Amino acid sequence: MDGFPDGPLWMVGCGNMGGAMLRRWLAAGLDPRRVTAITRSGRGVPACVRALAAAPPDETPAILVLAIKPQQLATVAPALAHLHPALLVSILAGVEETTLAASIPAGAIVRAMPNLPVAIGQGVVALHSATADPAAREAVAALMAPLGLVEWIADAAQFDAVTALAGSGPGFVFRFADALASAGAAVGLSPDQAGRLALATLAGAAAMAAVADEAPAVLADRVASPGGSTRKGLDVLDADAALVTLLTRTLAAAVRRNAEMAAEARG
Repeated sequence: MDGFPDGPLWMVGCGNMGGAMLRRWLAAGLDPRRVTAITRSGRGVPACVRALAAAPPDETPAILVLAIKPQQLATVAPALAHLHPALLVSILAGVEETTLAASIPAGAIVRAMPNLPVAIGQGVVALHSATADPAAREAVAALMAPLGLVEWIADAAQFDAVTALAGSGPGFVFRFADALASAGAAVGLSPDQAGRLALATLAGAAAMAAVADEAPAVLADRVASPGGSTRKGLDVLDADAALVTLLTRTLAAAVRRNAEMAAEARG
């Protein structure tokens, strides 16, 4: 037993996120003989995995993972609607469970929102289902466990917010890392050295925050001695709640786009 749910697993789409999930599952012990990747291009599929351009007509997976772009659902779903898998897992941002059920009937449907660090087993996977029974929930949780932190979201109305925070969050962190490095270069460091220092600083601070008993806000204040340089820098970030305001606007824009994609998927 490898700890994964039983039966064949099909992944429809194998782009950046789908490929990252699949490679991590294989590294964690998923038998590649159980996996089929359905993708027209075949790019990004590990060599040990069967890759097909279309779903085989005489087979049915136990688990069907949808990892395509949300706008591709209407095109892809008709070729999958006959499968009736025991479990359908969708990582399509903004596409609601009712839309999925109408497109690809399944024994249970679970929405999942992973983020890119799942590739190294340090991601976040948010899960939601209004209908899945305890056995299906347990199966999805076991499937996602090797990817990182797994969190169930009770209210579907919160899923767009979770997608904006955790799903899109790495992109915002990468942008912050780049900005921190650019600021380091602006005050006199070489761009290469500033980049290395920014990434190492973020990695160390994140690792420390993850295991600390205190909230990040408390840790920030502990770093900042009264009248010191860190405090002066924090005063800039804290003035008029500038950083919180900026990030709130950032997440709100992502939430709005998720809602727009949901409306587009509903047609």
